[in-house]
Amino acid sequence: SIFLLRRCSGYPVCVIFKSFQFSLDKMVGEPVNVNEFQELAREALPKMYYDFYAGGAEDQYTLKENVEAYHRIMIRPRILVDVSRIDMSTTVLGYKISAPILIAPTALHKLAHPEGEVATARAAAACKTIMVLSFTSSCTVEEVAYGCNAVRFFQLYVYKKRNIAAVLVQRAERNGYKALVLTVDSPRLDRREADIKNKMVAPRLKNLEGLLSIEADSDNGSNLEAYANETMDASLCWKDIEWLKSITNLPILIKGVLTGEDAIKAAEVGVAGIMVSNHGARQLDYTDATINVLEEVVHAVRGRVPVFFDGGVRRGTDIFKALALGAQAVLIGRPVIFGLAAKGEYGVRQVIQMLKDELELTMALSGCPSVKDITRRHVRTERERLHAML
Repeated sequence: SIFLLRRCSGYPVCVIFKSFQFSLDKMVGEPVNVNEFQELAREALPKMYYDFYAGGAEDQYTLKENVEAYHRIMIRPRILVDVSRIDMSTTVLGYKISAPILIAPTALHKLAHPEGEVATARAAAACKTIMVLSFTSSCTVEEVAYGCNAVRFFQLYVYKKRNIAAVLVQRAERNGYKALVLTVDSPRLDRREADIKNKMVAPRLKNLEGLLSIEADSDNGSNLEAYANETMDASLCWKDIEWLKSITNLPILIKGVLTGEDAIKAAEVGVAGIMVSNHGARQLDYTDATINVLEEVVHAVRGRVPVFFDGGVRRGTDIFKALALGAQAVLIGRPVIFGLAAKGEYGVRQVIQMLKDELELTMALSGCPSVKDITRRHVRTERERLHAML
């Protein structure tokens, strides 16, 4: 690099460096971990769309904590265990998947890639896992069902007009979706300041065509908050779970649980599973990182229902830690979007495969030949480390 700088002495040094760095990036080739897909997505997407996917609520404290909290949990590997064969397979609501990694519901995939959720669903099928289709998807329930044979769940919000939920539930059932994921942490939309600055406008949702017509004012910035406040049902409460159960035979998972108290209530009303989630840190800021509250929820339900988990998963070691703390499987959101933006369906497949490869290696190095062998004794939390020092 010094030689190149001397030969090109007539040009500004900063320009030479950037050009050289760009060439170096090209030489590096394929990304080697999930985090590198985020940078590829940043380059591929318009700033407004990248900020929409990557951003969190207000100060984005929880957004950072969702990732950094894993760094404070240490793995306790066991040695001299036969790990010549590693089995990562598991089941979710009776459906066998290749690894405990599901695709979380994330909005508007066509902003990332022209094929949108159809490409994501094909990647899920190729990786032998489950996709949760977002309520705010840019492809319809039917388009995704026709596009692939993956096991699919459908995320559900409840709007003020309850008939909208009923119609969408019926469409999901007719098109072979196997479960509903009721998201309950959004009676109102929190402030996502990047979207306000960018004047982010919510595209029309194809699933709602003919069901809802609304033009939300965007004069003061993003129209997403106005749209949500005019449509979301802030009166939704525990008794409404019975109403939802009365209109469907599909199992219902509840997404957005962050406390043991709410986990107990969820088990009592008869949901089929709980998803520990803070909405990817896009709702209430200064909540705990999800990995920090996972064990509280697991202890509260005492095995009555399975507990699933999302938030900040970027490494196979993150997945291992969540499984050790009691999650049956994890869901990944932003990494899927970043893979889709960078390389379409192939990018999503790469992201999932990278996480699977890292999880397999972590299991081998920790002495866990199968998922069921991952136990609480394989991790030590920060609190436990500090207590041991006293």
